[in-house]
Amino acid sequence: MTTTPTLETAGGVKVVKPTVASHFRDYLGRVRGGDLGALPAVLGLIVLVAIFGSARYDTFFSAGNFANLFNQAAGLTMIAMGLIFILLLGEIDLSAGFAAGVCGAVMAILLTERGYAQPVALIAALATGVVIGLMLGLLVAKVGIPSFVVTLAAFLAFQGVLLNLLGEGKNISIPDGFIKSLNKDSLPVSWSWGLAVVAVAVFTLVQFLRYRGRAARGLVTEPIGIILLRVAGIAALILLTTAALTQERAINPAVASIKGVPIAAPLIGGFLVLWTFVLGRTTYGRHVYAVGGNAEAARRAGIPVDRIRISVFVIGSFMAAVGGVMLVSRAGSVDPNTGGSSTLLYSVGAAVIGGTSLFGGKGKVIHAVIGGAVIAVIDNGMLLMDFSSGTRYIFTGIILLIAAGVDALARRRAAATGNR
Repeated sequence: MTTTPTLETAGGVKVVKPTVASHFRDYLGRVRGGDLGALPAVLGLIVLVAIFGSARYDTFFSAGNFANLFNQAAGLTMIAMGLIFILLLGEIDLSAGFAAGVCGAVMAILLTERGYAQPVALIAALATGVVIGLMLGLLVAKVGIPSFVVTLAAFLAFQGVLLNLLGEGKNISIPDGFIKSLNKDSLPVSWSWGLAVVAVAVFTLVQFLRYRGRAARGLVTEPIGIILLRVAGIAALILLTTAALTQERAINPAVASIKGVPIAAPLIGGFLVLWTFVLGRTTYGRHVYAVGGNAEAARRAGIPVDRIRISVFVIGSFMAAVGGVMLVSRAGSVDPNTGGSSTLLYSVGAAVIGGTSLFGGKGKVIHAVIGGAVIAVIDNGMLLMDFSSGTRYIFTGIILLIAAGVDALARRRAAATGNR
């Protein structure tokens, strides 16, 4: 195999064609230059799985516990996906947790007290999230109040709204139906495998279409070996995960069988694909990164900075509403603590631990998923090992501090090497 880049001629222009070896050298160079991405989170996740798996092998690696990790992480991961957009601009949303609770309460009240159909109640909850985001975005972008102050005030206000909606402590149980199934039930085994095969096929097709498109335009392409390795890795991950989740995990299968991929998993995957496409393949996504990197330069380039600021808060609160639906679905009810407690901290932690910078301009939606997995594994593994809630909070806080420290050091290294 050639270890140095070769030259190709495309339309009379010589184009460098990287090899697998040169691709890896470039990647290692970016890592040494401070562009770590999700690498620390992935390595941390592997270490955590190894530690908890060795300590509680039979329980931690059981099919039931594996499925539970998806349901456990779904709510905070959805909220973290929305926070990615806000963090990319160097802003913050401290109200996302209780915004999720308010949206969940709106849905529950419409279902139980007003008798609306489940689709109507769900749409109303999501619309509530959009209105909340629009309000926050206008205050930040048009009035000029710092996002920390706006969302801190909203944090307190939404906590009060939630208490008022629920009558100072009422618990509202949601009726059985598709909303309750979103973060509790699983797909049939046949659907699980069908979805897995479709996902692998679509991912493979997208990778090769992208390769062919870049090659046709005379642009530098990744080595075909790297693409094959990526496709093989994703295919193995999806198929092995599906194989594990389609195993019987009921305590008494004779009474009720539990098999299949949790519905929460394809929902997380669907939003991951959607927002990754928005950030990575649209003009809007490029504008978000531009504003996060240098707002003044973006403004001089003609990018509508205020509209971008408003839009990220709308997306953030919309995803908080989705997260609220998942939290209510998992609990089967809504109460004054829905979206409170550690929900916001875990959601912000998921985004930062996954690799998104707190300083803006750097991050991907996949970071929310990886970070959400880290948070879920920590919480789940320490619970299985009978650690107290206090110890779990301390350990998670240390992990978040380490992630923020790695980000700060990586930015310093990038600035020193000119890769900023």
